Amino acid sequence: MSDNPIIVSDVEKCVDQIIAQVGKDITFGMPLGLGKPIHLVNALYERAKKDSSIKLHIATAITLEKPSGSSKLEKAFMGPFAERLFGGIPDIAYMKDLRQKKLPPNVEVSEFFFKAGSFLNDPTQQQNYISTNYTHAVRDLLRAGVNVVSQMVASRTKDGKTTYSLSCNPDTALDIAPKLLELRAKGKKVAIVAEVNNELPFMINHAEVEPEEFDIILDNRKYDCKLFGAPNMAITPSDHFIGFNASTLVKDGGTLQVGIGSLGSALVNGAIMRHKNNQDYTELVSELGLEKKFPVINEIGGHGTFEKGLYGCSEMMVDGFIYLYKAGILKREVFEDVPLQTLLNEEKITTKVDLKMLDALVESGVVGQELRAKDVTYLKKTGVFKDNVEYKGGSLVVDEETVAANLADASARKSIEKLCLGDKLKGGIIMHGGFFLGPQQFYKLLKELTDEEHEKFCMTSVCFINHLYDHRFGDQKMKLAQRKEARFINSAMMYTLNGAAVSDGLANGKVVSGVGGQYNFVAMAHEIDDARSILTMKSTRQSGGKALSNIVFNYAHCTIPRHLRDIVVTEYGVADLLGRPDKDVYIELIKIADSRFQDELLAQAKAVGKVPADYQLPAEYRQNTPERLMALYKKYSAKGYFDPFPFGCDFTPDELKIGKALKSLKAKTGSRSGLLKAIWGALKLKDMPAEAQPLLKRMNMETPADFKEKLEQKLLVSEMLNLGVIKA
Repeated sequence: MSDNPIIVSDVEKCVDQIIAQVGKDITFGMPLGLGKPIHLVNALYERAKKDSSIKLHIATAITLEKPSGSSKLEKAFMGPFAERLFGGIPDIAYMKDLRQKKLPPNVEVSEFFFKAGSFLNDPTQQQNYISTNYTHAVRDLLRAGVNVVSQMVASRTKDGKTTYSLSCNPDTALDIAPKLLELRAKGKKVAIVAEVNNELPFMINHAEVEPEEFDIILDNRKYDCKLFGAPNMAITPSDHFIGFNASTLVKDGGTLQVGIGSLGSALVNGAIMRHKNNQDYTELVSELGLEKKFPVINEIGGHGTFEKGLYGCSEMMVDGFIYLYKAGILKREVFEDVPLQTLLNEEKITTKVDLKMLDALVESGVVGQELRAKDVTYLKKTGVFKDNVEYKGGSLVVDEETVAANLADASARKSIEKLCLGDKLKGGIIMHGGFFLGPQQFYKLLKELTDEEHEKFCMTSVCFINHLYDHRFGDQKMKLAQRKEARFINSAMMYTLNGAAVSDGLANGKVVSGVGGQYNFVAMAHEIDDARSILTMKSTRQSGGKALSNIVFNYAHCTIPRHLRDIVVTEYGVADLLGRPDKDVYIELIKIADSRFQDELLAQAKAVGKVPADYQLPAEYRQNTPERLMALYKKYSAKGYFDPFPFGCDFTPDELKIGKALKSLKAKTGSRSGLLKAIWGALKLKDMPAEAQPLLKRMNMETPADFKEKLEQKLLVSEMLNLGVIKA
């Protein structure tokens, strides 16, 4: 914090100021995802490239890159799409050089979370990766020697006063700044820098900070730029059923955390179907036999509408939360007051103010029956009393009318009800989020929230959200009171029969993504009596043109250890593993595996004595086939459900057809036999269908120059015909 922050309008001068303040040995910390100060980090990096005496270590996570594609076909597809969506967004210079292996020796980049799969084949980044829980990111950044932190912020001037919003990334900013100030007090040279970009939504509550929070502020309208929008990914049929199954575990009146990606979107879509089209939702629950086969659904969830609503508490505020809000589901307000929150949880009061609320507060000992000055202050702060109520001489004074401050007096009660009571409680929050990242439409919807709506959304510290024992924004009792019936829902890549989750890495040690907050939420679920950790996962994956089970006997890496096992959801059902003996854990997981792999998994379990030798899997769990699900998928798709893009799509209809064919073609040609088979099928194609012409034009493939280009053209068209996206 600075008494008088330096405001500069030129990025090069900002770099000069940083070097003047901390020297040329710079460990530059930035938030993950969207909030990186692009112009500043680019200028700093370019300065380090030109001046080898500068030692620059960039410490961050999820550096966003514009998609480009790897093959020639993918590049032809992604080029126009990327220009349309990402044109006007500056590239992050160090990432371009890193990809081309051109980082100078005086620059190092380390991340604590990768965009999934983005660095699997980059030895340097694999070596520089920092494995840490999200709540420990600040600690580990400080241990790495961070002396400059910077991020993108929004600004606004209201009533002549300028403030700044940490907007998309208060997640680590709120925690690292005080730590850096402690180091400064001990003599360490540090700098806290903001880069203003008013394209960011201005988020308030914990995210709104004073100018003095920064040492240097880079502010020039020419640095305002379009935000990086992460397009929605298509929700596949299996994704939809996973999300649908998970939505049955969400308790009305509870708390929801949702992870990133198509499985999170599928869950939100399922919850909206449950609330807005409950008859069809309940019908599908019955057709899938979920409640009969998986009793945990009725124990902790249900299939009714969300009359009480949900409160969102999620490290990432995905765009799905806005759609839950607009659907009337995200509406349960929580308060930074334990007695009030407890009374709400016990349904002794509602958020609407009345005399019963005052009586409940008296009964619980929060205020006295004979009101005192401190009681009146509390009642005004929480919205029980209007702001114009005053306490003078032992009485309540409202607009020059005097009322006895005695709730036992019948006459005083009537006057208090008429003159003093507010309409509803103040300070209610329906969503706490640590960071956000999503499609452009998401940012637009955030900007369009009214002032009153903005007050309900609080972007805050990741330690507040992911951790019960952080006290900066509320103690453990408050968090426990707010997070009733919490469902912390995240995704995994694989799950072992003994109950361990594989979410971030491979058996060979390579990191796919990162632990992030997954461990935090799993551990927290075990600390809250009525909370549950739910890991969602596709039952199978394709590799080399072959289906493999994601439920495996064992695996040489785990993210969540077996002693923290809880609930696992696949497209085939729900495995309730909490507190169960190993025999049941193995069996429950086999019940939700793809039936093509159930016999092998059961045989492996029996071979080591983890399942009784005479155990037989009941017939109702042996129908786990893609064909059965596809029949139900088609039935409900015909009714208007299970849209691949329920929350909007950035691809054109033609691009969707091409993209579907490219994805299928890539999977098929992953093996030599698959490649030869695809080529053989393509060579049989004689004439180009008329329907293919505009798609070929979009790919700039109308007039192939040689045999290779002709073959690529035929491969693409042949696959579109095979998939039925075009007709011959």
